[in-house]
Amino acid sequence: MENTNYDALKLENQLCFLLYVSSREIVKRYKPLLDKIDLTYTQYIAMLVLWEKKQLTVKELGEYLDSGTLTPLLKKLEYKGFVTRVRSEKDERSLVVTLTQEGEKLKEQAVEIPLQIAGCINLTPQEGKLLYDMLHKVLG
Repeated sequence: MENTNYDALKLENQLCFLLYVSSREIVKRYKPLLDKIDLTYTQYIAMLVLWEKKQLTVKELGEYLDSGTLTPLLKKLEYKGFVTRVRSEKDERSLVVTLTQEGEKLKEQAVEIPLQIAGCINLTPQEGKLLYDMLHKVLG
């Protein structure tokens, strides 16, 4: 006899699985667009934060991204000339990341990416807004 309690473990019943697969698919759709501006998806997320904030500490940036991968990511962005990293004058243990002029210029090349992504996702603008609101609710 089959135990129906195990139905809860089926992939088709897992919200986490759908979120995982959706996330992978979204990142895959970003890749060709980001390749054109020489960014990885994670670098793009970091640049989105920096385009908005202009300057913040590595610790603050870690609130948006996995802090375990920040050092190599920031080194690559610095090598490309998009950011600088300097020790804070107030607390030398703290590293301050600042958007450079080149990093600001990159924003102009990236400005169409959100619209291009919206065009390749099978949601109406209203459905997209609903999903956005629901994900914010999930994140609390």
